Amino acid sequence: MPSRHEVKLYVKGLWLLFLGKAEGVQLLDISERGMLRSFYAALWCLPPMVLSWYWWHETYLATLPEGVGTGGIFFFRQALVEAICWIVPLVMIGLLLAFFGMREKFPAIVVVANWLSVPYSYAYGVLILIALLLPALQGLVSILWLILLLSLIFSFSRILKFFVRDQPLLVTALIMTLLVPGIIMQEMLQRFLGVSPN
Repeated sequence: MPSRHEVKLYVKGLWLLFLGKAEGVQLLDISERGMLRSFYAALWCLPPMVLSWYWWHETYLATLPEGVGTGGIFFFRQALVEAICWIVPLVMIGLLLAFFGMREKFPAIVVVANWLSVPYSYAYGVLILIALLLPALQGLVSILWLILLLSLIFSFSRILKFFVRDQPLLVTALIMTLLVPGIIMQEMLQRFLGVSPN
C-alpha cells in the first residue's frame, strides 16, 4: 500500500498537471504496476466513504417505522455499491480507449482517476459532516456539492488533456464515461439492494 508520502506526491503531481505543468507526470507512477497500486486509493478514501454510508444510513432510517433497524448488512451493501460504481466506469473507459485505438493510455488514465478521487472524497466528506452536524445548512451543502462536482469535471478534463492531446471528443467521452454510468448505477443498485430511502 502506498505510504502517506507517496500519496502526497501523487496528489501534488495531479495538481501540477492541473496547472499545466508537465513535470507533474514525473510524480505519478503510470506504469501497469502503478495502475494496479492506484486502486489502493479506495483504502485512502475509506474514512469519508464510511462517513457517507453513515449519513445515508441515518437518512434511510428516517424512512422506517420507529424501532426498526437495518443491521450490518446495510453497510455491506453500500460497500458493494461503491465498489461496483468505482470499477465498472474504469472498465468502460478501457473499452472506449480500445475503440479509439489508444489502449496504451489506459494505465495513466486509471491512475489519474483513482488518485484524483482521494482529495475529492475528503472534500465531499467535509460536506457530509456539515450536513450531519448542521442540518439547517442543507441548502448550502447542496450548492457546494454541485460546485464540487463541477470542479471535479473541470480538473479531470484539464489533466486528461495532458495524456490525450488534440482529442476533445475523446476527453469529453472519457469524462462522461467516468461520471454518468456511476451515478446511474448507484441509484439503480441502491434501489435493487434495498438501501435507498426514496
